[in-house]
Amino acid sequence: MNISSIVVQCLPEYVEEVVESLKNTPECDYHLHDAKGKVIITIEGNSVSEELTKLRVIEAIPHVIAADMQMAYSEDELDEHMEVINNRDVVPKALNEDDIDVDKVVYNGDLKKREDMVAFAKEFDAAKDRV
Repeated sequence: MNISSIVVQCLPEYVEEVVESLKNTPECDYHLHDAKGKVIITIEGNSVSEELTKLRVIEAIPHVIAADMQMAYSEDELDEHMEVINNRDVVPKALNEDDIDVDKVVYNGDLKKREDMVAFAKEFDAAKDRV
């Protein structure tokens, strides 16, 4: 089970409306807000993919300017991903090839510029099945 805290931002004049929407959605649990438009919620999911899907629902609520994960906790998933990381070669196979076309190398390290986080999370989740 994964649990993540989310800070939701909206304009002050819409904070009560956004809070009411958040309280009524099954995707999250509302905790508190301030008059400036910051709202604290948590989401839960069985995977990062599920959490990101719920985050997209929160982001689509009218008047929500931003909804960003601040803290995350994962009981089982972290252990699974650490097993994947620990069982991988330290040097990716592509770096050991002499005739690799550098234009075909895909860099996945910049999560801020990644448009499809749900697809990335599913790809990461699937990596444990390939070990």
